[in-house]
Amino acid sequence: MNFTRWSARLPGTRRAAARDDRSSVPAARAEYARPEPGSGPADGDTPKASSPGASAEISQESTGRASGRPAELSGPALLEDLSAREILGRLPALVALVHGPDHRIAYVNDAYAAAFGPRPTGATAAEAMPELDELSLLPLMDQVLRSGTPRTVKSRKVRSGNSYTVTCTPVATPTGPPVDGRSKNKKGRNKGSEGGGVLLYAADVTDHAEAAERLRTSERRHRETAVTLQRSLLPQELEQPDDLRIAATYQPGGTDAAVGGDWYDVITLGAGRTALVIGDVMGRGVRAAAVMGQLRTAVRAYARLDLPPHEVLQLLDGLAAEIDASQIATCAYAVHDPNEGRLVYASAGHLPILVRDQDGTVHRAEDPTGPPLGTGGWIHTSGTIALPPGSTAVLYTDGLVERRSEDIDEGVAALERALSGAKGSPQVVCDRLIRSLGVTAEHDDDVAVLVVQHPARTGTNAELFHNASLDLLGGIEAAPRARAFATGVLTSWRFPVELCDLGVLAASELVANSLQHGIPPMRLGLRRTDRRLIIEVTDGDDHLPRRRRAEPADESGRGISIVATIASSWGSRRTPGGGKAVWCEFALPQ
Repeated sequence: MNFTRWSARLPGTRRAAARDDRSSVPAARAEYARPEPGSGPADGDTPKASSPGASAEISQESTGRASGRPAELSGPALLEDLSAREILGRLPALVALVHGPDHRIAYVNDAYAAAFGPRPTGATAAEAMPELDELSLLPLMDQVLRSGTPRTVKSRKVRSGNSYTVTCTPVATPTGPPVDGRSKNKKGRNKGSEGGGVLLYAADVTDHAEAAERLRTSERRHRETAVTLQRSLLPQELEQPDDLRIAATYQPGGTDAAVGGDWYDVITLGAGRTALVIGDVMGRGVRAAAVMGQLRTAVRAYARLDLPPHEVLQLLDGLAAEIDASQIATCAYAVHDPNEGRLVYASAGHLPILVRDQDGTVHRAEDPTGPPLGTGGWIHTSGTIALPPGSTAVLYTDGLVERRSEDIDEGVAALERALSGAKGSPQVVCDRLIRSLGVTAEHDDDVAVLVVQHPARTGTNAELFHNASLDLLGGIEAAPRARAFATGVLTSWRFPVELCDLGVLAASELVANSLQHGIPPMRLGLRRTDRRLIIEVTDGDDHLPRRRRAEPADESGRGISIVATIASSWGSRRTPGGGKAVWCEFALPQ
């Protein structure tokens, strides 16, 4: 055993004496230089301090210190005066020495005996040292003995609750030829020597381990809180429009990844139109989830205004800067109108929407894409992408496609390939995309996916969906024509008489309102789904009607109030080409 590195820290050694000299304690050198009776100079060492030249040598060292010159170190090598047992016994760490292939106990120091109790010399470690089995050290000691290479295990706990970091160091035979003809390793140790052993050096790291565990517990609770907040702010149940089938999936990042601010939403706008939202707050933890919740609430409020997608993002951009200027968020907002068969969308720094046709061809929504929300100073614009019957649209966050080892465009291309072969219900498509892109429970980022299908209806199912429209030129004949048209259409759709009468009355009032307050061109549209009847009138004037209380003497102002009273819901919006649309809905009996 070589104690050269230890000697600088052990009392009674030449290096310790030199250190004491440097700390200006000359008495310490004189004390350690005092010879013991009967001791003589060791081989390779200088004479002891009691020799005739010792005083002169000490004087020279004192002179050298006074003059600022480094002093020559000399004195006894008192390391030989301390036995290995005494050195190891003074260490505060736990030390044990075992020898042979069955690891028989040769020595344990006082610290080891205090921690685990005394151990009988000569007994095997497997029988007399159960703590080594608790620490899973016995196989490691076999490996150390065979390889002659030290091994360390960190922060392992025993039944008493203490944690130890243990180093197993091979101790080879001091002399003798290699055993069984095996060669020596680079350091000269005999591999597989029957006389070899293992020195175990264990440091108590219980305080450090407990602090680390408290930190892990705190981080785990913080993450659980963020996940709970995140999930509570997401839609608990998606709205299911008449013309679309929708499913969504949210998966938080793994335990080593903090929860982000991914979100999605589905908002029915009335008249069969549906808003689809996907977003991602660029942050982690509870704060990102809280910002996400505020943005999602704001999107729902702005959507109720039935504004074009780019105007919704314009309002959201200003709000995001007010909420937290340091939190940047991306968002894609799209509106589906079943009468048009397309998505009108706007994007604030978000990844492109993907649409899969019925034949498997995948299209990527191109520009316009503006900067993320909260940056300000940008005028957002809207774009369109076709969503015909039989097609599927996918909105997603970057956690699905972004990988550290590749460009994000490669991830989007991989998603396109996965989508081209993904068939089934929206939830099945969600699950397949998650698996195809390699997203697991230990993924390093949050993932949100929103899948929207516009089903192609045939047979009896198609009979539940109809559209009819009539262009109105104005004049005194417009109202009678609208009533006659509505009566014929609703009767052909085999609605109950009461519903037909209410529908004709609502169509008449909406047309009359448009004739009085609007300008041509005018159009009456009727649409039925499997759940509702929708009546809509458009004209060229962009002033939206308001419901107001009409006085008894007023000759007008009652039309919208009548519609709001008899219909399930009503609303109005400005149309992209200028003008407005006023609509109402009636729920069909189920």
